[in-house]
Amino acid sequence: MVWHQGSCHCGRVQLEVEAPPDLQVSECNCSMCARLGYRHLIVPAHRFRLRSGADGLTRYRFGTNTAEHLFCSVCGIKTYYVPRSHPDGFSVNVSCLDAGTIASVVTVRRFDGANWEQHAAELPPLEP
Repeated sequence: MVWHQGSCHCGRVQLEVEAPPDLQVSECNCSMCARLGYRHLIVPAHRFRLRSGADGLTRYRFGTNTAEHLFCSVCGIKTYYVPRSHPDGFSVNVSCLDAGTIASVVTVRRFDGANWEQHAAELPPLEP
């Protein structure tokens, strides 16, 4: 396990996430993720640190209002959010992580978020 660093485009939002060098990510086809091309690295809260930029985040909720989507209010990038599937963890946008500590990125799961209710049971639990 290593601490990966990441940020939004303008650098206001800075984060760290503890994960292996070989990242296993998920892709979702919901209306939000499909438009963003978001690749999910979902981690428990204790493996995530927001280093700066909390005061510059814009929050957005839709549908069930469970997920808390967070965007930089300056550049608009969504570096991470609190997912509906794991409200006690975070989903980090792998595209926002610095390349230096990443050995590889493999998509291991495609999730049918467009039909969330029918497929929610397929989601894995958070790893410790």
